[in-house]
Amino acid sequence: MGAQPLTRRRVRHPLAGLLMTAVTPLWAGGLQTDDAQTLEPIQVEGEAESVGQELISANQGVVTAEQIENRPRLRTGELLEIVPGLIVTQHSGDGKANQYFLRGFNLDHGTDFRTSVDGMPVNMPTHGHGQGYSDLNFVIPELVSRIRYKKGPYFAEEGDFASAGAAQLEYFRRLEHAEVSLQVGEYGYRRLVAMNSGPLGRGELLYAVEGGLNDGPWDVPEDLRRLSGVLRYTHPLAGGELSVTGMGYDSRWDSTDQIPRRAVAQGLIGRYGSLDDSDGGDTHRYSLSAQWSKSGEQSGWRASAYWIDYQMSLYSNFTFRLDDPVNGDQFEQLDDRRIAGGDVEYERHGEFAGLHMHHRLGAQLRYDDIGTVGLYHTTERRRLSTTREDAVEELGTALYYSNQTRWTSWLRSVAGVRADFFSFDVNSNVPANSGSADDSIVSPKLSLIFGPWAETQIFVNGGYGFHSNDARGTTISVDPASYDPQNPGSAEPAERVDALVRTKGYEIGSSTQWLDGVQTSLTLWQLDIDSELLFVGDAGITEPSRPSRRRGIELANYWTPLPGVIVDVDAAWSRARFTDNDPAGDFIPGAIERTASVGVVVQDWRRWFGGLRLRYFGGRPLIEDDSVRATASTLVNGRVGYAWSEHLRVAVDVLNLFDREVDDIAYDYASQLAGESGPVEDVHFHPAEPRTVRVQLTARF
Repeated sequence: MGAQPLTRRRVRHPLAGLLMTAVTPLWAGGLQTDDAQTLEPIQVEGEAESVGQELISANQGVVTAEQIENRPRLRTGELLEIVPGLIVTQHSGDGKANQYFLRGFNLDHGTDFRTSVDGMPVNMPTHGHGQGYSDLNFVIPELVSRIRYKKGPYFAEEGDFASAGAAQLEYFRRLEHAEVSLQVGEYGYRRLVAMNSGPLGRGELLYAVEGGLNDGPWDVPEDLRRLSGVLRYTHPLAGGELSVTGMGYDSRWDSTDQIPRRAVAQGLIGRYGSLDDSDGGDTHRYSLSAQWSKSGEQSGWRASAYWIDYQMSLYSNFTFRLDDPVNGDQFEQLDDRRIAGGDVEYERHGEFAGLHMHHRLGAQLRYDDIGTVGLYHTTERRRLSTTREDAVEELGTALYYSNQTRWTSWLRSVAGVRADFFSFDVNSNVPANSGSADDSIVSPKLSLIFGPWAETQIFVNGGYGFHSNDARGTTISVDPASYDPQNPGSAEPAERVDALVRTKGYEIGSSTQWLDGVQTSLTLWQLDIDSELLFVGDAGITEPSRPSRRRGIELANYWTPLPGVIVDVDAAWSRARFTDNDPAGDFIPGAIERTASVGVVVQDWRRWFGGLRLRYFGGRPLIEDDSVRATASTLVNGRVGYAWSEHLRVAVDVLNLFDREVDDIAYDYASQLAGESGPVEDVHFHPAEPRTVRVQLTARF
């Protein structure tokens, strides 16, 4: 590629909290144009990345490694909190995918927020634990060169799971120096990272390894063991650049899942206690991918292909003794699959009828061969019975096209369309639930961009998107929990779901540089979903839900008062409601309502560096009539470091600086404890970790 990472702090074009160059993603890099008009001046480190394609929303951004480096974080997944308004939490062990919140959504583990790493999708359809499961624990944060983000269904290149937004994490292809970093902390935390790159033949070889241990503050030690590795070779090919990457990740852990408030109030367990000390899991993810890109003065190509081997076994017990008072309610969720796919994109710009136009045409393909996706009743990780076990094949293909036209010096448009086709084949241990299904959907999109006037642009966006449902829900006929192979006719019927669910979004936003060094964006948005149907992995059945509407306001400010000092202030307000009539109420359980974030990063001040970040996670309804709510929380994380020389740095992180006793997550449902005569409705919560100190020593060569 050859381009250095784009550095947001030197881009004068404002936008949602932290900036993007006037381009859309073309991993190729190097395509430039002098025709497009944008806010002036624009300074970008590195080369332009696309031909004539500019921002189409106030809610796009690119964040570089320099901004990521000094943001203190407890977990790898908190890399995504760089996206304004996005909250990352955990309700189980740290080997499990995080819980995400954005734009009025409890996104669960990623249902409507698409993530990818170097062109490889992370979200898992028809996953054993939940649709769209997005586990980022395999990512090595020090290798992330930049994170691109966007919100809303307005981008033709983004398909399944991207209605609320999308984030693309990109790794470095070359490193400026070798690095070894050791981090140690309380509760048995240990982490070692080593990485380097150097010439090999006509190309560049990059390699990195990460190992980590952690027990956490839990009464039952987490005993987390994880190992990640990356090997990448980048080489010129056919007038472009080819990068081939192998990744590997293994992890195992014991988990403390959410617990009922009454168990703590009664003194049965402490705040960090567990009611089933055999919960936990193990997982691996191995992948091989290739990316090739080629650019010219007016056109460019990008192509990628990937293969992924993935497995997860997860043991959980959320209801304790509600269903089985003797053995308990622990269950295992198994997911064992291979994934193959790729995409190709061509783009071109030039003059037509006196107008400057930019065209993008792309095709995408993904095939999931899920050998086993299962749900089992267990006790102490020993299987007692099978609730359901399936083999699933899922194929998704897509074509997309977008056209950007500059009509005048103050008006341009981006019109796009995307067509997706899905095919599902399910082979179930319950014969009535086997079958095949196909579905397709077309998603048009339109954006109008006005300005710039007085360092300000106005964005008007509208578009259709979708998310897929679990393939098992498209062929289900009977409730697998009620199925008796000796008497199959006695099984209770189950409702099938549409394979693809339509979403529709609108927004109007502005981005402005109203003072020198200050960038501000303001957005009003709305998103409608035909149905929030999801396959519930915890029960093995489809749980039909209702149509909904979410709307909100987002404000992002980005300020560079001094060179190397970055201040950002973000706030988001959302209103999420079901739109049909139901006596249960119209609130959407878990829907986030308010978030705010204030952060300061110092990159280098007389050899000192660091960051301080406050995150506010607002209260939210837990049931449809809003009579039970999760409480709001405010956490502050800090980092301070000193560079003894250009080769040696030390940093201290203090996470949950003020040692606040708040919840990471909360749910309201019925459970039954030992000694209770029946189910009890209660709030079940997973506490945020107490104040934690970690020290990091980094050597660079």
